[in-house]
Amino acid sequence: MDAPIQNVRVQKVIAITSFILFLAKIFAWYLTQSVAILTDALESIVNIIAGLIGWYSLNVSAKPRDFDHPYGHGKIEFVSAAVEGTFIIISGVFLIYTAIQNLVSPLAVFKLDMGILLIGATAIINYGLGFYSVRIGTANHSLALISSGKHLKSDAWSSAGIIGGLLLLIFTGIQWIDAVVAIFFSFFIIYTGFTIIKSSVSGIMDAADDELIVKLVATINSKRRLNWVDLHNLRVIKYGALLHIDCHLTVPWYFNVDEAHKEIDELTALVRQEYGEMVEFFVHSDGCMEFSCAICHKSDCPVRKHAFEKTITWTVHNVRNNAKHHAASE
Repeated sequence: MDAPIQNVRVQKVIAITSFILFLAKIFAWYLTQSVAILTDALESIVNIIAGLIGWYSLNVSAKPRDFDHPYGHGKIEFVSAAVEGTFIIISGVFLIYTAIQNLVSPLAVFKLDMGILLIGATAIINYGLGFYSVRIGTANHSLALISSGKHLKSDAWSSAGIIGGLLLLIFTGIQWIDAVVAIFFSFFIIYTGFTIIKSSVSGIMDAADDELIVKLVATINSKRRLNWVDLHNLRVIKYGALLHIDCHLTVPWYFNVDEAHKEIDELTALVRQEYGEMVEFFVHSDGCMEFSCAICHKSDCPVRKHAFEKTITWTVHNVRNNAKHHAASE
């Protein structure tokens, strides 16, 4: 299945499921009058809003590039994630306020056994859907889908913690435990919101994704060809699911245009084996220099000037330099 279409379908399921689980949590609160369950239910409102925003953003992101958006529409995923993170933080702050009110004036709770069963069922569904969303989002390089998945998983963990607190309340009969549990997991919700915003701002600002570049460089190193004398000035920019990769590939200086282009095609094909078709390459081919002989493995080179000295292993640090590598400087 095409990655953008798959992302949209998964997000659609998340939005619909979030609404159904919200109704289940509201019913659980109606039965129990537990403020901890209310915090869980109110957080599900954020899930619904975030799910709809994510659904919209992925629909926009899936649109083909046009004259006004030559790199496509993928950046909207970062905006969507930032909005989702903001909503999560706001909900966390509101939940703390509600819980403190209940701590000052505790309310009686009822039918906690039924409430625990309902909240437990929603936690299992949320975690399973969140796990699947993160897996698909990681495979398709979709921050919007990854953010939605992390949000659902954090919701599941907060539900699990609330269940633990309610069980403690049942066994001890101490009413203020309900509010304390709600406050504790509200801070967990706020932390999740900040991590999502941090990731989205990094994407908007085109911050380097070290984890992605490490994986990319390892892939290239594993299938390195003799004619790839050097790799430098590597940059990776995310546009939603699209990866835009710039780099300079050094090949033997005597290669003609067709031969140099063949090496670029080989490099592109290698990376697409790992990342799929959602990769856009801008590769500049450089001719090797005399000092390149010391790091070149090409034994049948007809114009070699110096003996081979050492292999330069490409790393996340040295491939970013906008200069050809020297044996003496590595």
